[in-house]
Amino acid sequence: MQVANPGFDPKNIENLKSELQKSGKIFKIIPDEENSEEFVNFYFLGMFEGKEAIYDAALYTLRLHHSSEVYELAEHEAAKKFPNFKGINYEEDENGNMKPLSSEEEEIGWFITEIIMEIEEEETVKVQEFIDIDTHHDYGVGLDAALNVDEITEKVISKFVQEFNDDTLVLDDTMYSFLTEDDES
Repeated sequence: MQVANPGFDPKNIENLKSELQKSGKIFKIIPDEENSEEFVNFYFLGMFEGKEAIYDAALYTLRLHHSSEVYELAEHEAAKKFPNFKGINYEEDENGNMKPLSSEEEEIGWFITEIIMEIEEEETVKVQEFIDIDTHHDYGVGLDAALNVDEITEKVISKFVQEFNDDTLVLDDTMYSFLTEDDES
């Protein structure tokens, strides 16, 4: 019997269970170049609508979530001011050095930087801890979450998975705003 979503396939669930048992962990970090101190993509097992399923989770810090929201807003403002704006593309030359931006890209870059500083100063963007479940994910159940922690460590992931599965996770509904790291010194 073919299972439509491989994250619900009993074989895949058993394989992940076996891997987790061998590792002694309750999650498996997915090798991803985007994983960092502030973002980690991982799998874990949990219940979904009464059935065991694989969760494909992305956990990030509230600071990173805030930065993303601020940048998105700044890009939106840039698109309003510069009708040709489609994003700034940084390219490398054959030696791996950054190629200079065009004068228009340079101007847009400065504009975005100014908007970001303004948004942060005025605390225009505020964020709070959240969990977003995607039931139409291509592998298992998609889960995005942001927590107010300094970094996403294995300890933070374990605690999150345990509390999520035990239904004891309590999210902080306080609204937060952050400054870019350089501004704080």
